[in-house]
Amino acid sequence: MDKQDTHANPQASAARPVLEGPDIARVLTRIAHEIVERAKGADDVVLLGIPTRGVFLAQRLAAKLEQITERKVPRGSLDITMYRDDLRMQPPRALARTEIPGDGIDGKLVVLVDDVLFSGRTIRAALDALNDIGRPRAVQLAVLVDRGHRELPIRADYVGKNLPTSLRETVKVHLAEEDGRDTVLLGAQPTAQGRQQH
Repeated sequence: MDKQDTHANPQASAARPVLEGPDIARVLTRIAHEIVERAKGADDVVLLGIPTRGVFLAQRLAAKLEQITERKVPRGSLDITMYRDDLRMQPPRALARTEIPGDGIDGKLVVLVDDVLFSGRTIRAALDALNDIGRPRAVQLAVLVDRGHRELPIRADYVGKNLPTSLRETVKVHLAEEDGRDTVLLGAQPTAQGRQQH
């Protein structure tokens, strides 16, 4: 969710796909193999998706990890709403769900999963939320798209696609579970809409 919102974008028709369904499946498979390699088997890996689309990506990654390792991979979701630094600047939003696997996260390798990495503020909020839940052995970050323009010293450990963008462009991820199809769209930012602090 670390991106600019393109809901109700009058220029959405001008958006062009940069990843389609098969591409997304391939990069998630690659990321799953990279996690297994770096975690030396992924024995203590816990995947936590950041709502909304990060949760679906975490579920897909967990399924791929289970195919590779033939072991159950704990997965859950981490709501960051109350940890955001732009709460006062945004309209009220509904809380999402935080679901932590039964064994918790203490001493585990937690991989945060999100769809788009932009300024880094969403991930900063996720780290704050995680700190209130437990003490992982380590925390890593997997994102489908890294579009650059970081405002905080945060980088992803696993990236599906590095996508250089301008601040006048938007990146929108569609996933079948939420949107009915899998695609990543790059479009123009409406001139009347300001940049969100994500």
